[in-house]
Amino acid sequence: MLTNSRDIIRRLEKEGWRLVRSKGSHRQFKHPTKAGRVTVPHPKRDMPPKTALSIYESAGWPKD
Repeated sequence: MLTNSRDIIRRLEKEGWRLVRSKGSHRQFKHPTKAGRVTVPHPKRDMPPKTALSIYESAGWPKD
């Protein structure tokens, strides 16, 4: 499971998620066909596992 925010953002953008809002240390991404948004704290090298798990669930990714 990725826990580096830069790697997570790269994967989101590769899968079609687009940055829609940036405020403070958080970035929000929206997908053109999937429902909801994904919020990623950035920059964050080693985020807590539960935070990464929440991002995975919001993006619809399987737990690695």
